[in-house]
Amino acid sequence: MRIGYGEDIHALVKGRNLLLGGVKIPYEFGLEGHSDADVVYHALSDALLGSVAEGDIGKLFPPSDPSIEGIASDRIVKACYQKVKEHGFHVVNVDLSISAEKPHLAEYLPEMRENVARLLETNLSNVSIKAMTNEGFDAVGEGKAIRAVAVLLIEKE
Repeated sequence: MRIGYGEDIHALVKGRNLLLGGVKIPYEFGLEGHSDADVVYHALSDALLGSVAEGDIGKLFPPSDPSIEGIASDRIVKACYQKVKEHGFHVVNVDLSISAEKPHLAEYLPEMRENVARLLETNLSNVSIKAMTNEGFDAVGEGKAIRAVAVLLIEKE
């Protein structure tokens, strides 16, 4: 068995869609980034790669590569999970936390969980996603950014 940890943060900006865990959330701001900037999927991807010592998503999907500009982050998760499978592992469980002052995310968490479970080819009961605020502290607390953290356990097939 091995663990993986991932974290990502992106600035909130006007003129972008807000995508979290593959769910389009109605909000006046979206996340800035080279891809669709889904911090949930990016944190998850880094946790997957970290669990098998394959670096981070910048190694597979460098932000300097114009051919992947705007890439859907579910494609990133799939590629990272493929690396886990190539090493002979599967995901036992994943725990994700999203920090955002606004918008409130509780109603979107069930769909995010379903998306993550599908991408990781696991049961819904193996996926936990929580949302919290930063109580007004730092860029997240000031409503300038959204952060996600992922931790997961994998085991050999």
